[in-house]
Amino acid sequence: MPRANFNLDASPDIAFTVERLRAADEPLRIAVVTETWPPEINGVAMSLKRMVDGLLARGHRVQLIRPRQHTGDTPRRDGPLREVLSLGIPIPKYGSLRVGLPAKQKLARLWTLERPDLVHLVTEGPLGWSAMAAARKLKLPATSDFRTNFDAYSAHYGIGWLKRPITAYLRRFHNLGQETYVPTRALQLQLTACGYRNVEVVARGVDTRLFSPVRRSIALREAWGVGENGLVVCFVSRLAPEKNLDLVARAFEALRARRPDARMLWVGDGPSRDALARSYPHHLFAGMRTGEDLATHYASADLFLFGSLTETYGNVLSEALASGLPVVSYAQAAAGDLVEPERNGLLASPGDEAGFIAQTLHAGLDDALRERMAAGARASAELLHWDHVVDTFSNRLRQAIRSAETLREARTPL
Repeated sequence: MPRANFNLDASPDIAFTVERLRAADEPLRIAVVTETWPPEINGVAMSLKRMVDGLLARGHRVQLIRPRQHTGDTPRRDGPLREVLSLGIPIPKYGSLRVGLPAKQKLARLWTLERPDLVHLVTEGPLGWSAMAAARKLKLPATSDFRTNFDAYSAHYGIGWLKRPITAYLRRFHNLGQETYVPTRALQLQLTACGYRNVEVVARGVDTRLFSPVRRSIALREAWGVGENGLVVCFVSRLAPEKNLDLVARAFEALRARRPDARMLWVGDGPSRDALARSYPHHLFAGMRTGEDLATHYASADLFLFGSLTETYGNVLSEALASGLPVVSYAQAAAGDLVEPERNGLLASPGDEAGFIAQTLHAGLDDALRERMAAGARASAELLHWDHVVDTFSNRLRQAIRSAETLREARTPL
């Protein structure tokens, strides 16, 4: 097969890659670099696992680079998925998560021997930065995800003075790659206005077979001390300062003052759990839940509150909708895209705490409205197919490879 018509001496590996990818269905070799991965439980890890599984199902080969999670952690090296483990250290106040240490030389050697078509960076920590540097050294196309507002987190952990340098670091990191992927149009516009280049939308999906109203359990509700006609208000996520938990608690207490039979259910764990339990001993704390158990907890509730202002998306919103739960949230991130007022939930303007509490009262006290929104919640989630999301992601990666070569050809003298 003849090679593409450009300077092979400048980059023979890239020439071969582009030639190999002429066919739209040719499998890709993708190096994915992340500092979180199941069994760690967080939105990034769980949604990334769905993406990787989808890529593998489509015949692509994935080299997954991640920190070693514990001393007995062994890499998977079978079939189309090969794991490469790096050194890592625990993240302060996130003891179950680790940040990967720099590994530029190791990754450069690895990718020289096993050259991927593209490097995709999921997290922006030291491991991600060194992977970006290694990819640029080897002239490999690189793309990235913007999944976490680390600059917004700074105010919640006593390091607000670092917000500006963190913001600058994130912008520089992502602008070194071919494209940056975000889950919503609103975030695309926000980052573009802040100087990010080549920001593209790749949405998130939800498993509507797992998260479903059919999992509603009367027995579980009775264990919570609630009958079929009672009201269970729930929050599902990490119990941490950046989730604005105090607002959720205050909104529920305002509702409970008007409706004494209401119960507040917290599903998740984290550094704020003990303080919440001391302040609100009458609330229910279910701890961390996964799989069908988690889905049953969602479906057995009646209303979902989410007051976070730091999300880039918020997978729990789509899981709640799929479970048939009306949502009360700020009009941003996933809620800004997915929630249609009085069809599947209610919205308040970002930062309007009085508005958030008022919407909680509206949803909690109007049983007929809540029942209509429950039906609308499930209907709206049925459109969020993971298959479509993975296809979009795969096509964007392929386009990034082609764009990188087009740029390289333009810069190569004849």
